[in-house]
Order: sequence, then structure tokens, then C-alpha cells
Amino acid sequence: MNKFSTSVFAACILSAATTAFAAEVPASLDAKNCKAEYPKASLLNEEQGDVTMSFLVAADGTVVESKVEKSSGFKNLDKAAVKALSACKFKPGTKDGAVAQTWTKVDYSWKL
Repeated sequence: MNKFSTSVFAACILSAATTAFAAEVPASLDAKNCKAEYPKASLLNEEQGDVTMSFLVAADGTVVESKVEKSSGFKNLDKAAVKALSACKFKPGTKDGAVAQTWTKVDYSWKL
């Protein structure tokens, strides 16, 4: 490989790596401004836990679809978290530098 070929090869590798890193940035949520109300039955039963959810966020920051990835162990807590966070406004994600619909994961902790 001559000097020119090595430089072109290195430039292609660097370009591919940059593209891979910049390809998609998921949507984000400011959890401080978006709280779920503790379900009354869960309060009475002293239920606590962490739920992991996935949200498909549109380019305008609204939630298009949601699903529970990992349950808190309590249906009421899972449902309340999904309902509350689905109503929140997200900061949209990007694909190749442009605002786009993306999936993002959110963890929510229920603690008494």
C-alpha cells in the first residue's frame, strides 16, 4: 500500500466511524418536569419498584408508542408510569443530524 492509499483508507475508516457515532441520537426526557402520580392502591399496599419503558418519540416530541421493557413487579405502577410519561413532551431525537422519530428508554423509580 502506498502513502496515498494508506491516507485514503484511513480517511474512509474515520468517516465510517464518525457516521456510526452520529447516525442516531435517541429522544430525551427531563424527568424533573414530568412526574407520575403514585397510584392510591399501590400506596396502600406499599408497592415500590423500578420500571423500564421504551417510547417511540415523534419529531415533534410527542409519544407515538410505548411499551414496558422491564416491570416494576406491580401492574399499577407500570401502567401509571407509562400513562404519565406518555403525556410528557420529549426532546426529539435525531438521525444523521436531522430531527427524527426515534425510540428511547426511560427508567422510572417508585419509592415511598
